Amino acid sequence: MKNKIVYLDYSATTKIDKSVLEYFNLISEEFYANPNSNHKLGSKSQEIIDDTIDNITSFFNIKKSELIFTSGATESNNMALKGVYNNDKKHIITTMLEHSSIYGPLGYLQKEGYKIEFVSLKKDGTVDLNKLKNMITDETLLVSIVAVDSELGIRQPIEEIGKLLKNYDGIYFHSDITQCLGKDQIDISNVDLASFSGHKLYCFKGIGGLIKKEHVKMIPLIHGGKSISEYRSGTPQTELIGALNETFNQLKKDILEKKKHIKNLNDIIRSHIKKYNAIKINSTNKSIPHILNISFLNKNSNSIQEYFEKHNIFVSTKTACASKSDLSKSVLIVTNDEDRAFSSIRISLSYKTTKKEVVYFLKILDKLMGEYDEID
Repeated sequence: MKNKIVYLDYSATTKIDKSVLEYFNLISEEFYANPNSNHKLGSKSQEIIDDTIDNITSFFNIKKSELIFTSGATESNNMALKGVYNNDKKHIITTMLEHSSIYGPLGYLQKEGYKIEFVSLKKDGTVDLNKLKNMITDETLLVSIVAVDSELGIRQPIEEIGKLLKNYDGIYFHSDITQCLGKDQIDISNVDLASFSGHKLYCFKGIGGLIKKEHVKMIPLIHGGKSISEYRSGTPQTELIGALNETFNQLKKDILEKKKHIKNLNDIIRSHIKKYNAIKINSTNKSIPHILNISFLNKNSNSIQEYFEKHNIFVSTKTACASKSDLSKSVLIVTNDEDRAFSSIRISLSYKTTKKEVVYFLKILDKLMGEYDEID
């Protein structure tokens, strides 16, 4: 394993699946016409898109009109948060575990006069439903809560939150489901808006989607000519959309078996690091096994990351889209411990991760602990 790359950063992005790449290349070669064109070649390109829409909407059990293709979750989150409107409501509730593509548009909306509030979390990092219920007012327009956060992997009770919010008129529920999709089963029947990205699913960067239920009033971010949806203008990216179709074909295969494999790897790591008092586990009992966040006490997380990198092991200090600050805000929120927030790394596993790779990672971790006093 010495010279082989051990990639443990799957929550940042994934390698494109071979079958997805092959299908993308096929479409690029044979279905290159503009799907908006009225001729036969255009119609063939449109069939690729129609097949994808059928596949994805069937997967989520939604209507065909409720799927909007985007460039990824960042665009989808911006579209959802900036697009929903009600002139009489300007109150939004969210959490302190969201992605930066949630905080960015919320900061913009705050400057536009919206009131943004953060719901309290329980010790396990999940939303306190009673506190959420007490925060709702007649002014509440939107609740946005991530299904699984990207740093600690905490699975929020999206289904329960959705049921709760259905008791109130005029409140939209949005969830970024990017880190949950393909890793855990999720029911979005009571979610009004849901964002996802392809590149976290062994597909390409630059393709994703927003699920917008029919009753949701939303202003498009991009206006222009004919496209797949009235909510996003522009020539449809047939190759990327088709690639996403193959991604969802792969996504449906052996979900439980894949999760079982990943949990086994997670358990091996957890069991091994118990012998070190200087290592603390930040992920909670509500975290999915794909993400394991740990802290090396009294050490800088960047130094730990660099140590592993020297041995061809690649982990993250926090979500790849976070600011360059040394402190993990998510770890701080859940643990209330600044030392752990400054010294945390994220190990993110995949069904493609092998036991051999994990054993090598733990071998290097043991080596690191033997040199602990020499590391910054």
